[in-house]
Amino acid sequence: MPTSPKVFHSHPLPSRLRRFFSSFFGFYATFLLFGVVGFLVGSLSVSRPLIFSRGCSDFKPTSVSVAWDRGDGAGGYGGGSLERHKVLGFVGIQTGFRSTGRRRSLRKTWFPSDRQGLIRLEEETGLAFRFVIGKTNDERKMAALQKEVQEYDDFMLLDIEEQYSNLPYKTLAFFKAAYALFDADFYVKADDDIYLRPDRLSLLLAKERSHPQTYLGCLKKGPVFTDPKLKWYEPLSYLLGKEYFLHAYGPLYALSTDVVASLVALRNSRCQTSL
Repeated sequence: MPTSPKVFHSHPLPSRLRRFFSSFFGFYATFLLFGVVGFLVGSLSVSRPLIFSRGCSDFKPTSVSVAWDRGDGAGGYGGGSLERHKVLGFVGIQTGFRSTGRRRSLRKTWFPSDRQGLIRLEEETGLAFRFVIGKTNDERKMAALQKEVQEYDDFMLLDIEEQYSNLPYKTLAFFKAAYALFDADFYVKADDDIYLRPDRLSLLLAKERSHPQTYLGCLKKGPVFTDPKLKWYEPLSYLLGKEYFLHAYGPLYALSTDVVASLVALRNSRCQTSL
């Protein structure tokens, strides 16, 4: 025998339940609104630095030009009002006017090829990188360099003649300029014909050390060449003896901030920095 169909009749909810559900849905809508607003505000706060870093007119350039005052004053450097940028380490890639191809190779491998890449690498490793070069009287070479600076914005330009006999002075000028511009735990000198792992260098520099005056790198010594026909003939061999003293190996080494501070305190150490 078929069952009779069930008929459901709607009854109005009691007033207490109506008040409960209306209050519940009111709170739900309010919290949903706050959640959406919070999400939008958070998204804007995260994306704003990226937007401003591309288009802000007062963003400081990456490349700098450092002019040295060769007066007899001791212990000071120009640009005293310039705030030093804090980093774990500053790495100066020593380069020259004949090394355009080397710089191109580095930018295609481990060295960032644009300004934003340099900033990202600094944020990831705590290391700031610049190519370090002097000047020349050759206007054509200087014009080509200025074009490269405008394109990549990754140079430290020193007011010193770029030639082989000036390399010791260029190195000293680099450390003084780097100290004036950057507040770093270590200052690293590197050649432009090496392949560097910035992540590993960052881990090395971040290790705790017991002595504040630290040198990181290789040391070497070797025979002094006295034959004028040899490539590495040493005109002052009579002052050096048969063997060079133990010295830092050039391709890559790092000096702690205390060591570089001692170099800065040497005479003729004043510089003027222009951005």
